[in-house]
Amino acid sequence: MAPSPTPASPDAAGEAVATVERGLSVLRLLAAARTGRTSRADLVRATGLARSTLDRVAATLCRLGHLRAEGQDLLLAPRVMEFGNAYLAAGRVPELAGPARRLAEELDETVSVSVPDGDGTRFVVRCPRSRAMAVAFRVGDLLPAERSASGPLFAAAWDAAAWERWRHRLAAGPAEGAFPALPPSPGAGAPAPGLAARADEARRTGTALDDQTVEPGVIAVSLPVHGPGGEVVCAVGVVSHTSRHTVDSLARHALPRLRACAREMTGALARPPEDAPGPAAGTGDATARRLRAAKEELGPAFLQSLARGLAVLSVLRAPGGLSLSRVAEATGLPRATARRALLSLTRLGYAATDATGRSFVPLPRVLELGYAAQSAVGFERLATPHLADLVRRIHDSSSIAVLDGDDIRYVARVATTRIMGVDLAVGTRLPAPVTAMGRVLLAGLPPDGAERRLARFAGAGPGAPGQPDELRRTLDAARRDGYAVSDEELEPGLRSIAVPLHDRDGRVVAAMNVAVHAAHRSVRDLRENVLPHLSGTARRIETDLAAATECADAATPR
Repeated sequence: MAPSPTPASPDAAGEAVATVERGLSVLRLLAAARTGRTSRADLVRATGLARSTLDRVAATLCRLGHLRAEGQDLLLAPRVMEFGNAYLAAGRVPELAGPARRLAEELDETVSVSVPDGDGTRFVVRCPRSRAMAVAFRVGDLLPAERSASGPLFAAAWDAAAWERWRHRLAAGPAEGAFPALPPSPGAGAPAPGLAARADEARRTGTALDDQTVEPGVIAVSLPVHGPGGEVVCAVGVVSHTSRHTVDSLARHALPRLRACAREMTGALARPPEDAPGPAAGTGDATARRLRAAKEELGPAFLQSLARGLAVLSVLRAPGGLSLSRVAEATGLPRATARRALLSLTRLGYAATDATGRSFVPLPRVLELGYAAQSAVGFERLATPHLADLVRRIHDSSSIAVLDGDDIRYVARVATTRIMGVDLAVGTRLPAPVTAMGRVLLAGLPPDGAERRLARFAGAGPGAPGQPDELRRTLDAARRDGYAVSDEELEPGLRSIAVPLHDRDGRVVAAMNVAVHAAHRSVRDLRENVLPHLSGTARRIETDLAAATECADAATPR
C-alpha cells in the first residue's frame, strides 16, 4: 500500500501543475455528477476556467479516451479506470481480494477492504452479498473517518496535525459535500461515540466497531492489516444490518474468522509480489507515438502537459514504486519532463515518494478520478457509444453478440435509419453457424470446444453447412483472416461481416458485426470499405474493456 505524500520540491513548474490540476478537476467533477454527465457550461462555472481553456482540457481528455462528448455534454469513458487500476496494482489489492471473497462466503456477509485517504477511508475491495437490503458502496468510494468502521483504526495513528485537519473539516459543516458517496447524516437517536474515543478504543483493542454511524441499520466490525514494517496499511471489515445482528453479535460471529483473514492478508503483503513486472518493452515508444499523434491531430487544442501528467500517472503501477528513470522509460518522455509531471502529481496529492525518496507510487486519491462510477458500467453501456460512432460513419447497423449454447445472443445494438433495415433487438437469438458473428465466436473457441459443436451443426437449420468439414473450413478462414462473412445464408437479402472482441488475456468473448441489405453493399464493399472501420472500433472497445476489467473482478469479486 502507498505511503503518505511527500511534499514536492518547490522548483516544480507552476504551469505544469496548473494544467494537470485543471484536467484532474474536470475528471473529479464528472465522477461526482449523479447523472453521469455534465455540460460544458456547468463545468466552466464549477471550475472557474475560461470556456476556451475548458474546451482544450475536454478536447485533450476526449482524444486520450478518458472522456467522450455528446453535444455540449461531457461524460466519463471507461478508459479513465486505468489510473485507478495503476493504484490497485501498485497497492497489491488483487492479492487481498481472494481472502476477502472467501471470508464473505464463509460468513455470508459483505466484506470490504479500505485504505486511509486523508481524513477519510476509501474502499478498494468490495465482496457484497446478494440481498434485498445490500450495502451500495463501490470500489473507490470515500467515507469520512468518523462515519466508517475502519476510520478509528486509521485515526489511531494520526499525529496532531492530522487531528487538526480533521477538526477543521468538521467545523466547515456537514461532510456530505466532500464525500459524494455518503448518505445523509443519521437521524435522531443515541449519538455514536466520538472519533477520538473510538480511535483510543481501536488502539487499545486492535478492533473497531461501527454501530450505525454510516446509516441507520448498518453495522460493521473491522481489523487492521499490517504492512512489512508493521504499519497499518489497510483494514478489512465485515458489514451487516441490524435486521441480522446487533453490533456485539456481529463481532462474536465474525471476529474469529475475520482475525484469520487479516493475518492472511498481512502475510500476503509480507511476501514479495507474485508478479511485479516493470512496464512492458516498447510501452514508452508506443505512448510517445500516441501523444505525438494526438498533438498532430488537435494542434494547439492538445494540452501536452496534461497528457504527459496522465501518462505518468497511468504507469505508476509497480508495487514498491517506480524510479524517475523507469517512469521516463515507461512513458517515452525525457527525464526532465517526467520529473516535472511527477512533481506535479505529488504536489496535487495523487503520488508520493517512498521512504527512500527515490521511487514514486500512486496514492488512494487516484480512485476519485471516476473509478467508482465507471466500475458500475456494464458491457452494453461500455460498447454502445462505440457502436453509435461506427454507425454514424458508415450509415449501417452494428451489433455485438455472445455465444449462448449453440446460438448467438445479441447484447448491444445500434441501428441506422433506412426504409429497408435489419430488424433485430438486444436479446435476439440466432443459430451460430450461419451468422458472421457466430462463425467468429465459434472460431475463437478452444479446438476441443469447436470440434464438439461441428457434429451438432451438420445440416442443422436453414442454410447451415451440410458437412462438418465445410464448417471447419469456414472457421479456419475466420481464424486466419480475423473476420467472417455471412452472405444471405441466414436470410435472403441479408449480408453481414463480423470481427471478434477479445478480453485482456486475448480470449474471444464477443463478436461485433455490420449487417446490411444485399442490395446496398456487396461482399467486396463490406471487406474493403466497412471492415477497416469495424476493426478499428473493435480495438477501441477492447481497450475500454481491458481498462474496465483489469482490477474490477479482483476489487469487486462476482
